[in-house]
Parts: sequence; C-alpha cells; structure tokens
Amino acid sequence: MQSTAAIEQFAGKSAARAARRRLKGGGGVDARPRWWNYVLLAVVLGISIFPLYYAILLASSDAGTIARNPIPSVLPQGNLLSNVIEVITSDIDFWSAIVNSVLVAVVTSLSVVFFATLAGFAFSKLRFRGRKWLLLFVIATMAVPVQLGVIPLFIIMAKVGWVGDLKAVIVPGLVTAFGVFWMTQYLDDALPYELIEAARMDGCNLLQTYGHVALPASRGAGAMLFLFTFVGSWTNFFWPFIILRGESLTLPVALQQLQSSYFKDYSLIMSGVVVSVIPLLLLFILAGRQLVGGIMAGAVKG
Repeated sequence: MQSTAAIEQFAGKSAARAARRRLKGGGGVDARPRWWNYVLLAVVLGISIFPLYYAILLASSDAGTIARNPIPSVLPQGNLLSNVIEVITSDIDFWSAIVNSVLVAVVTSLSVVFFATLAGFAFSKLRFRGRKWLLLFVIATMAVPVQLGVIPLFIIMAKVGWVGDLKAVIVPGLVTAFGVFWMTQYLDDALPYELIEAARMDGCNLLQTYGHVALPASRGAGAMLFLFTFVGSWTNFFWPFIILRGESLTLPVALQQLQSSYFKDYSLIMSGVVVSVIPLLLLFILAGRQLVGGIMAGAVKG
C-alpha cells in the first residue's frame, strides 16, 4: 500500500488528504475492524451455534427431565454418552445407515461436481445454437418445488424396480441445476479463452481441454460445490423417507425410527441428531483451509 507521501507526490495534495481521512476513519485494506464488527460476528455466531447447543442440552438429559422442562439446563448434563451408546446399539441398524449415507453423499457429490463442471464449461465457453435458452431452462427448473416431482419420480422408480434401493436416491441427484448454474458463472470469469486456445494449439481435443484446463481452473468452486452437495445429501430426509425400505435406510431416515408411535424420547432423538452432525463438523474442520485455499488457487490471474 502506498504511503500518503507517495500519493501526494504522484496524485497531488488533495488525494493525499483523502487517503489520510480514509486511514483515520478506519478504511483501507489494512484497517483494523471496529468493535461493533466483533459484536455483530459474535451475535451471528451465537445464533448459528444455538440450535446445535440446544440439541446437545436435550441429548445430555433424560425423558423425564425434558417432560418437566423443555430447557432442562443451561449446561449439558451427564447422560450424553449413555444416550449416544443407546442410539448406536438400538434396533435402527445405525452403522448400516452410516455406510448408506456416506455412499449416497460421496457418489452424489462427486457426480454433481463432474457433470456440473462439464456442463458449465460447455455453457460458458462453447458457442452452439440455443445455448442461452437451454441454460435459462436449466435455471428455471430451480423454481419448481421438489415435492411436485415426487409422484412421477416414484412411479418411474417403481417401473424400473428401484423402490427400496439406494439407486433411487443416488440417480436423481447425479446432477443439479444449481451446480450447473454455479459452475457456469464461475468458469465464465475464471477461465479465459486464451487458455482454451493455447490448449488447442498444443493439440488437445475438446475433452482433453476440459480435463487439462477447465477442471484445474474450477477446483475452487468445485470444492465448494462438493461441500454444499455433500451436506444437502447427508441431511436429505424427504425423498429417502418415501423411497427407501428395510436395510437401505440413510441416517436421517433411520434416526426417525427412534420415536415410537405413542412416545417420543427426545433425549435419544437429539442424541442421534448430534451424532449425525459430527461427520459434517469434521468435514468442515478438516477441509476448511483446503477449501479456502482452493478458491484462491482456482482464480486465474491475468
């Protein structure tokens, strides 16, 4: 950042005075955040953490205490570990549900990133008839509620014999309109035509250009898309609850079985919720720095 003396030398005294005012007022790249910035961040953080903390409070309590008081205590009690063990050893086939959820989430996320990047490369950098209208149609599908397509989708799955099978959850989610829109917008700015022309000059065909140029340029946005898709697939309840049966249940559907027809033990239900959130927290903790680094490295500098 240039000093005010250098600014005065090259741009004049008025520009130097304006720079001094910005520095005194807290502006500029190197300016320190004000106290109200930290207060606002603390409030947002508290609002974001409260639902999980409340679930931990219920999970660490027992059914009788929760029945007497919806907020059993301010601090977690000592029943969390025993409740978690009871959830894991219950009749819901917990570990099979974990494996099913991991399989669905990983396969769906990888597929969405691959196909969305491929479609985004085509929509952003290739020129073909009807490109804009086709992209507009893909984006318009995001306005249609998922619930409207459940009945025809269930009929299709029944026709092909996939009711109760994980394929009925994986196949409809192999690509998403949001993913195509996300990667199209990103590659439109992050991938210059000069790199594509250079790859063609080196003898790359269209697929090789996609693999050697488009994929490396999109790794930042692809990492974020993978994370969004993984979280959405991991927490998806509506469609798996309708289509899955028996031993093919994913974790959210399996946890629903913790409640009986006449009694709901919220301590056990919340214990299952807390356990289901742990893999997502680990994913954010382990991959957070890599995701930010991928976003920064994914930008193409001129």
